[in-house]
Amino acid sequence: MKASRLVERRVRCTGASIILASLLLLELVVLDKAQAQAVDPGVRGGPPGGGGPVSNLAADETAFFNDGVLHFSEIITVTGGNNTGLGPRFNSNQCFSCHSQPAIGGTSPFLNPQVAVATLNGATNIVPWFVTRAGPVREARFKFNPDGSPDGGVHDLFTITGRSDARGCSISQPDFLPAGDPLSGQGGNPNIIFRIPTPLFGAGLIEAINDSTIRANMETDSWNKRRLGIHGHPNAHISGTANTSANDGTITRFGWKAQNKSLLMFAGEAYNVEMGVTNTLFPQDFTPSPATFTAVLSDIEAFANFMRMLAPPVPGPSTQSTVNGFAVFQDVGCSQCHTPTLSTGAAINSGTASNNSAALSNQQANLFSDLLVHHMGSGLADGITQGGAGPDEFRSAPLWGVGQRIFFLHDGRTSDLVRAIEAHASDGSEANTVIRQFNNLATQAQQDLINFLRSL
Repeated sequence: MKASRLVERRVRCTGASIILASLLLLELVVLDKAQAQAVDPGVRGGPPGGGGPVSNLAADETAFFNDGVLHFSEIITVTGGNNTGLGPRFNSNQCFSCHSQPAIGGTSPFLNPQVAVATLNGATNIVPWFVTRAGPVREARFKFNPDGSPDGGVHDLFTITGRSDARGCSISQPDFLPAGDPLSGQGGNPNIIFRIPTPLFGAGLIEAINDSTIRANMETDSWNKRRLGIHGHPNAHISGTANTSANDGTITRFGWKAQNKSLLMFAGEAYNVEMGVTNTLFPQDFTPSPATFTAVLSDIEAFANFMRMLAPPVPGPSTQSTVNGFAVFQDVGCSQCHTPTLSTGAAINSGTASNNSAALSNQQANLFSDLLVHHMGSGLADGITQGGAGPDEFRSAPLWGVGQRIFFLHDGRTSDLVRAIEAHASDGSEANTVIRQFNNLATQAQQDLINFLRSL
């Protein structure tokens, strides 16, 4: 009799446990299916929040900035200008064309200049399916070579074949087919991934942040980061450390995967990759071509000086909604990767070897980034490894100026800020818990957060 009652109790307990487990599973499913109800109000109006120099520049720094603006704005032809010429393969013919929203030094503009540059001066290029007038400026990378080995490199969209200033040149464009969705860039050839231009505002302040500051911030509030699933091993060969230069061990911080150490290196690589111009830092042509064009060091130094002296973006006016939104931004955990403020150290003045720059040294950089890379999951993975940043790892994109950006995420797949936030959640993403908490906010709290971001 006692044995039968014991069995009955066990059956009841087991049944209750199954019911409880089912309810918990149902709750998790409901939570995972929750969707944001906020609406992106779109690109913030008003005057451009960037494009000018940092305040308090010294006379020599101002001169360097102004010279950099001229170089950054110059349209490069095959016959040259500033001791150089457009390379045989290129993505555009001017730095400003890709970095012009909302002002010089920004990011992809409303009208994509790549459509016009494809056939400029009689060039016979076919505009790739993922380049449209209303879409973002895009760079294409191939995941694999034809033999199946890893590629990961940039394959320029256009060639100088047919141009009036490049008579006799005949080079074929890469094959980007089959086509997918032209605006989002999704679908189509599975071997191709895309990158859009990163904004350059405040780049000198980012360059001036000490490694020790980045490492200390990485260790800050570690309990909460672990609770949220934020692991703190960005772009690293050794788990738990920041990505470092293979030469001097300093932290790299520029580019979608934080792959570049300095603005000079960033400028030299972009000149070579985007305009096909070899230079002192990148003396070899990165694709086989019948001709090569070399820039003197002053070109890439001018680009770097412009970026270094470029002011951070100016946010829009605060409202009660944006104030509330900043609090929500912190409460749900967005600020654990998008650190609101980091301090710069002592930055050497470009004109001397000993004097610190008053404009860049010991400043508060309100960049909203930890300058580290994080696992973003299968939904955003691009299959490309750069340095220690693996196929699904990306730098926390600095959010200053996001209110006037048109396209979001590394490939520009959306112009909707809410959809960009939702895309942070997928299998393996460190942001999954944060996005779940965002989705479960009241609609007004969600809207306040979006309004805050659009005010930056």
